Amino acid sequence: MIQVSEIAKHKVIEMMAADGFDSTTDFVRVGVKSGGCSGLSYELKFDNHQLENDKIFENNNIKIIVDKKSFLYLVGTTLDYSGGLNGTGFVFNNPNANRTCGCGESFSL
Repeated sequence: MIQVSEIAKHKVIEMMAADGFDSTTDFVRVGVKSGGCSGLSYELKFDNHQLENDKIFENNNIKIIVDKKSFLYLVGTTLDYSGGLNGTGFVFNNPNANRTCGCGESFSL
């Protein structure tokens, strides 16, 4: 399961609408790929297609879609949004990460 904070929910709805997506029917696709200064990095984009090996969750009225491989790295993660001094953007609070980089965009297990 992936959680969505209240502030992330509002930002997702706003950004999806700006990109032509409907938050009531379309998805936030999150994933993990190799790369970044800590070894793995997060991906986030909007999508309206489900693939065969995708897992779908709904939290805080936001539909989240994750590929099967990435799900193993993201179990228990909370998607948040930060507007602080270190920059604005989505933040992954991942309890599985043993080490994260300073920017928070990559991690290792």
